[in-house]
Formats: sequence, C-alpha cells, structure tokens
Amino acid sequence: MKLLENKKGLIMGVANERSIAWGIAQKLAEHGAELAFTYVGDALKKRVIPLAESLGSKFTLDCNVENKEQIIKTFADIKKEWGNIDFVIHAVAFSDKSELSGEYLDTTRENFLKSMLISCFSFTEVAKEAAPIMNEGGSMLTLTYESTKVIPNYNVMGVCKSALETSTKYLARDLGGKGVRVNAISAGPIKTLAASAIGDAKFLYKWNADHSLLKRNVDIHDVGNSALYLVSDLSGGVTGEIHYVDAGYNKVGMPDPKNITS
Repeated sequence: MKLLENKKGLIMGVANERSIAWGIAQKLAEHGAELAFTYVGDALKKRVIPLAESLGSKFTLDCNVENKEQIIKTFADIKKEWGNIDFVIHAVAFSDKSELSGEYLDTTRENFLKSMLISCFSFTEVAKEAAPIMNEGGSMLTLTYESTKVIPNYNVMGVCKSALETSTKYLARDLGGKGVRVNAISAGPIKTLAASAIGDAKFLYKWNADHSLLKRNVDIHDVGNSALYLVSDLSGGVTGEIHYVDAGYNKVGMPDPKNITS
C-alpha cells in the first residue's frame, strides 16, 4: 500500500545524494508522493535537478530562504502549479564553518544572526506561506539535532536548533486548528555535507555508534522511514513532537564503562 498516493509536497534542503532531505524524498516518492524541490543558486541547481528527475519530478524552484520575497514566490508558484499541497519538508540550515569548532563564546554577531535566520526563522516564514495552500490533514516537518545537551563544536547551531524545536511547538499550536500538523525529527549524526563542517565530526560518529542503545549510527533511510510516518495519515494524531531517530542515543545517561577504552 502506498501511503502518499495523490499527495503533493515540497522538499527543501537537498544538496546531494547523501543529504537527509534526499533520503526523505526517496521514501516519500516510493510511497506515491508527487514532489517539488527547492535549490539555492546555479551550483546546487545542477545537483538537485538530476536528483529530482530521477524521482519523476520536473518541478524545481530557486529559493534562498534569506530572501523573504523568494519564499513568498516559491509558494505562489506552487499554488499556480498545483493549487494546494499536503506537506513541506524543511531541511535547511547554515553556519559559518569556522565557527563550528572551538567555543560558542566566540560566535560572532553576524554569524549568529545569519545562522538563526536560515536555520530557525526560515521554518516559520515557510510555514506562514505554506499554511494557506495546505490541505487539511497536512504536515510540516523540519530537521533538528540534539539541542537539550551541549555538543562539542556544535556551538551556535545548537542554539539555533533549540529555537527551531520551540518554534515547532508554537507552529503546531498556531496551525492545529486548521488541521495542519507540525513536527521535527532529531536525527543522530549522519555523514552528510553539512555535518562534515562540524569540528571532530569523525569522533562524533564513532562515539554515537559505540554508545547508542542500538550500537550503531542511523542513516538517511532511517530518517526517511520516520519522515514517511510523520507526513502520512498514520501520524494523524501527532503534532508538536520532536521525534528522535538516533539509535536511542538520546536516552543514554552515561556510557557503559565496558565500551570506553583508556
């Protein structure tokens, strides 16, 4: 049974075939969804269009979320092409790579504001434009990462993700009366282009694999499976949730001493 037959939705944030957004797009397309994709600029356009076409989509839009007018135009174009939509996947984040190592104390004002705009507030602006054309029972989904604890080198992105998770809950309240659900997936560390910018990323992958409850890392397909649930009618009673897909790592209070080598 295809869970998303006759459903249409937007995927924001595919950078390449290793992107979490791409893992989600593959799973949603497998279950019958018709997809549109956004990209930012010509460099990403060259990557995204072939990926979109491989899933049968020729609906791609240039949308830099730093520009409010581009967000407005994106949803105006979707309305013109489709009328209404059933879901939005927001997998957009940014921080200057040089500030994803060392101390949060050294975050610059400029990077803080840009990171917060792209990584957090863009979801609110996207939701505002998407809501008027979203069918009842629709779903908005964003991607986060551990925000309740301190992660070395994650710095300003941890702060942005904390704000994003709170935004998710407030958006769920605002849109719930319209029959639209808003949730977030908090995925464990995955070897994506974005994650590679974080200092000591290789150590992070190994630590999570060694100490998660399932003793492994997750991948983009694990996230895609959970996204399918949160986008489909199977989760019709779920909103405002931060859904962890991290092999159980978020439940670990202390690593098993047997798994630590001195």
